[in-house]
Amino acid sequence: MAEIAPTRSAALALADERELMRQGYRFLDEKRVLLASEMLRRLREHERMHAGLVERLRAAHDALRSALQRHGLDGMQAHPAASIAPAAPQPVRARFLGVPVLSTDFAPKTIEGAEAAIDASPEAGACRDAFATLLEPLARLGVSGGNLERLAVEYRRTERRARALENVLLPEVEGALSTIQGQLELADQEEAVRIRLAGRARSS
Repeated sequence: MAEIAPTRSAALALADERELMRQGYRFLDEKRVLLASEMLRRLREHERMHAGLVERLRAAHDALRSALQRHGLDGMQAHPAASIAPAAPQPVRARFLGVPVLSTDFAPKTIEGAEAAIDASPEAGACRDAFATLLEPLARLGVSGGNLERLAVEYRRTERRARALENVLLPEVEGALSTIQGQLELADQEEAVRIRLAGRARSS
């Protein structure tokens, strides 16, 4: 911090600046606590969704195996791709402490009556439906991962600002204020000594 003239107005200005910095630090400290709590909550939800996806993947794997046993690889490759609706997720945007967060209710269903396979079977239909059910958790996990990443970026930014205030800026201001207050006290003491000496000189 640049050298400041030791005046009472400078001391008052530094005291005001210190109080503003303390308020800023308290705000940032509270913000990072809220961000951490929100990230933990969302991380638990993310892990729950991931576990659900793993279960659906296992079911899709079993359905694919059954379909391959029925039709063989060449037969499955001849089946038309499933049509779904809606075709893509429509994210809903919101904010948490200024951080953009998204959500989605994407739950696509296979469309009945679409192009039919020549050799349709229950196994092939079950395989199609099992893989269609993967789209919902995959979309939700993608949205969730993006939210966690943005919250983590904001948390790190808030943490850096809080640490800068706590470890650099506040100590600088407090050090400068302490120096000025010490100089003002010394000046007051010197002035008091001069007044006493002047009084003695007049009385003598």
